[in-house]
Amino acid sequence: MKKILYLFLLIFQVSLAQTAFEQGNQYYQKENYQAAITSFESIINSGKESAEVYFNLGNAYYKLHKVAPAIYNYEKALLLSPNDEEIKTNLDFARKMTIDDIKVIPKVGFQKLISDFTSKYYYDTWAWIAVAFALLFLAFFSGYYFSQKTVLKRVFFFGMFVWLAGICLSAASGFYEKSRTDNEKPAIIFAETTPLKSEPKIGSQDATVLHEGTKVYILESIANWKKVELTDETTGWIEDSALKEIK
Repeated sequence: MKKILYLFLLIFQVSLAQTAFEQGNQYYQKENYQAAITSFESIINSGKESAEVYFNLGNAYYKLHKVAPAIYNYEKALLLSPNDEEIKTNLDFARKMTIDDIKVIPKVGFQKLISDFTSKYYYDTWAWIAVAFALLFLAFFSGYYFSQKTVLKRVFFFGMFVWLAGICLSAASGFYEKSRTDNEKPAIIFAETTPLKSEPKIGSQDATVLHEGTKVYILESIANWKKVELTDETTGWIEDSALKEIK
């Protein structure tokens, strides 16, 4: 009986989320962006998340020229759907609205080569690539086992090692990419302006001033302060109330 009740509750919640999503889209089409935001956020507040909801929410905030919420929700959408080109495009448009022009310092060395390679795909994609290679390995193993001709046996035997190497490479890439993304703690500045302090103290020297919408990476937390790094490798301390973590 309890399972049936849970099933009905789940169906009811999904129905409410779908209704709110459709209502939000209708408000958006009518250019009532604030009402659309309320509808989309009600879905997220109910515990339901999807790339589509965050993407549409980002679009609504973008239409209202609210830079930080727009970028934040696009980033959330990109986490759930990392290969979506439409999300990436809209995120780029939103970033152009930010005031801070912080350069991205490219990393160098062997670690950069690894990161450039593994970041081509999300770690879930690397997992599926490993599965595909595993199926090919089994196919070549079957070919080797059942083949009667020596030439074919050699071809299948060589192919088995190629696909085995592919399995190892894609699996290692997936683990590396997951570890890299898990260790990253990106956040978006939500305060209109906030100083980047040299120390976690109100009276410490300002290294620079950041504006809403700027993306930072959290390195450390002390009390109500966050040590962050910018894309140009500048580091400093920001009050945690001035930013919002993406994950």
